[in-house]
Amino acid sequence: MIKKCLFPVAGYGTRFLPATKSMPKEMLPVVNKPLVQYGVEEAIEAGLNEIGFVTGRGKRAIADHFDVSYELEHQIAGTSKEKYLSSIRGVMAKGQFSFTRQGEMKGLGDAILNGKRLIGDEPFAVVLSDDLCVTENEGVLSQMVALYKQFRCSIVAVQEVPEKDISKFGVIAGEQIKDGIFQVNQMVEKPAPEDAPSNLAIIGRYILTPDIFDIIEQTPPGKGGEVQITDALMTQAQKGCVLAYKFKGTRFDCGSVAGFVEATNFVYKNVYFEE
Repeated sequence: MIKKCLFPVAGYGTRFLPATKSMPKEMLPVVNKPLVQYGVEEAIEAGLNEIGFVTGRGKRAIADHFDVSYELEHQIAGTSKEKYLSSIRGVMAKGQFSFTRQGEMKGLGDAILNGKRLIGDEPFAVVLSDDLCVTENEGVLSQMVALYKQFRCSIVAVQEVPEKDISKFGVIAGEQIKDGIFQVNQMVEKPAPEDAPSNLAIIGRYILTPDIFDIIEQTPPGKGGEVQITDALMTQAQKGCVLAYKFKGTRFDCGSVAGFVEATNFVYKNVYFEE
């Protein structure tokens, strides 16, 4: 039912300057793979083989990563180094990749709206590459796709966060309808701790129904003067149904230097193996 996954990747990655001055933050490597590849692998595992990127200026490296590099592959063909291309070759064989640009940084809601031309009138997933999710069994998107098959509505992934960090996130409140599943009745973008409706914070995994595009078009700029997807989702929740799902797994905030280092150490110790 869901075949497409959208990756908003137009941001500047200013917290990683000067490294991101000429290199997309999504291409920063966690051990031996760029952040964005982990997200794409998670999408493909969930059966979402049509991958769309909403990019910006200076992001050409992302498109190049998911394309053939003839000179490199010719140079290492038949050598012991060729095995290091196996993971990206597997992704390229299974995925179909398309790209569009967000001309101006107007927020996540606007970035998703820019992806409409890639998605069309279909339900779709959204992955924010800054959030690296590691699971023991099925990935977070696989868990959410299974939920969508049951409920057929928009779903956001959430986790409990400390009070001191609550102002960094969109935060939900709602009625628990099953263990770890909530029907959203309140959603606030980056509230002060005293104004937060709960400690359940939205992380960078969404499944959205296509009517979200029309809602975003009618959503005025919110927090920080940007078009917030949380505002659009709150409207959708009031008109119908939006679920929040406490996913099974560990999330690393790779949009921060500390979280990126933590993720790198974890992946090296627990996930990475040299072929």
